[in-house]
Amino acid sequence: MADLQDELEATAEAGALDAPPRAETAEVTRDGTKAPPAAPERLEDLENLEGQEEDLEDPDGLEDPDGLEDPDGLEDPDGLGEAHEFLAAHPVADGYSGLPWVLRHFPSYDLELGEGGVDTDVPRMRKGHIGALFWSLHLSDRLTGERAVGATLEQLDLVRTVVHAHPEGLRLVHSAGETTDARNCGRIGILLGPAGAPSLGDSLGILRALHALGLKAVTLAGASWAGEAGLSRFGEEVVREMNRLGVLADVSGASESTVRRALAVSRAPVLCTRSAAAALRPHPVNLPDDLLAVLGEAHGLCMVPLTAEQTGPSIRDVADHLDHVRAIVGPECVGLSGTYDSGAAHPQNLADASCYPRLVAELMHRGWSQDDLALLTWGNVQRVLRTADFTARAAQDRREASTAKIGDLDG
Repeated sequence: MADLQDELEATAEAGALDAPPRAETAEVTRDGTKAPPAAPERLEDLENLEGQEEDLEDPDGLEDPDGLEDPDGLEDPDGLGEAHEFLAAHPVADGYSGLPWVLRHFPSYDLELGEGGVDTDVPRMRKGHIGALFWSLHLSDRLTGERAVGATLEQLDLVRTVVHAHPEGLRLVHSAGETTDARNCGRIGILLGPAGAPSLGDSLGILRALHALGLKAVTLAGASWAGEAGLSRFGEEVVREMNRLGVLADVSGASESTVRRALAVSRAPVLCTRSAAAALRPHPVNLPDDLLAVLGEAHGLCMVPLTAEQTGPSIRDVADHLDHVRAIVGPECVGLSGTYDSGAAHPQNLADASCYPRLVAELMHRGWSQDDLALLTWGNVQRVLRTADFTARAAQDRREASTAKIGDLDG
């Protein structure tokens, strides 16, 4: 105010005041023209003048029509802006989607424009910053033997058809490098699997054929060689052949004995594509802390599902599971599994694939570092894919394709 008063006094002495005249104070001269008002001398006049100058900076109120730049006092009160910015650099590699099974019942669909009957169309995945996604090939429990093999082939054919019909949004990928390339090209990388153990038809030859068609993961549950008693001798040979091919072993839903034996036999990282912490929420697919610890020691990956049944009804519940699993297995061994289009109910505000920024914002609020978040969303899946491919190349140098038969080993 003092600076303004000095400036006004100096201007008045020069005989001019650079401000619009006020009608109520203007005087008329002898020649009929209006003379400018006298310079204000009182403090209240200066304050009135200062207010007029401030009003003239935005006379129409266009810069802030409501009169408040940030009415809540926060530019990003929910942290969603920061979460979106983070995910643009570190997208989500989602561990499980049931979309192939759902699309079997659709007469037609367009995932690029948006499909109201599913949770994971392309617009939702882009909004949620999903860069890669495992498409499950799981089957109904009623399908066994040749019927299970045939249904798996049909789903593989469906997935390839869907991806080829949406080339601007989707791309089939089989490795870490292809996943990164798809992301850099603005596509969502689609990884095939997990398929259920019955899909193999108790045959290593069928396993190799499915791998040749793009299969990337198999769940070790639901077969005679992967049951409550654990892996049989043939089951162990299945895991070794999966290692040789680069097919990942998924143990979500497997018995504790199978989980422990798979971790002991596999030379590649083992996945849990949809397992949370049993200590926080008991569920048949969730893992107890001792198994989580073994998984962490083996450098596997526990992908926490976003389902109300397994993790709870709120984002906070999901974040609690992520906190708990990270504390046990370490930040290098925890990931995310949307489990969308699987028939499961989802926590509030995590209804579909577009909602990942809300979860990331919650984790940021809890103090997760940028490095740990980058591992959670993208880095850990990339690490598992790279390690599986490296293990496969090394195994192929050591051994030929296995010709073992289930009757030879388990008869």
